[in-house]
Amino acid sequence: YNGTSELQLERMSVYFNEGSNNKYVPRAVLVDLEPGTMDAVRAGPFGQLFRPDNFVFGQSGAGNNWAKGHYTEGAELVDQVLDVVRREAEGCDCLQGFQITHSLGGGTGAGMGTLLISKIREEFPDRMMATFSVMPSPKVSDTVV
Repeated sequence: YNGTSELQLERMSVYFNEGSNNKYVPRAVLVDLEPGTMDAVRAGPFGQLFRPDNFVFGQSGAGNNWAKGHYTEGAELVDQVLDVVRREAEGCDCLQGFQITHSLGGGTGAGMGTLLISKIREEFPDRMMATFSVMPSPKVSDTVV
């Protein structure tokens, strides 16, 4: 954080944990069922901002298949994701809720996304949940049905 606003600095803890040397680490869990996108994020300009063990990914992917994301590959990974979510939640002074950004197309965002939302709702029934759902577009994807 490079600003001078005390109010903004006071609110940094809503989305960030303070690390060493006044560096702020996003309180985010990044999930995919295949490692390619996680590798791209880590190698990108913002990859070093995130806590390395908050990247949770599988090896096989869901092949744009909702059922694989919800019932098979996603079901195998969801407990590992929940462990990271739990750890981040326990580190909060006053957990108010969750914000989830996911796609509505494909296997990870749609299939595993709905599975994860239901599991978080089971474990944290009294917390708010906001989803930011990304609609697929035929202009950028050849798997829109």
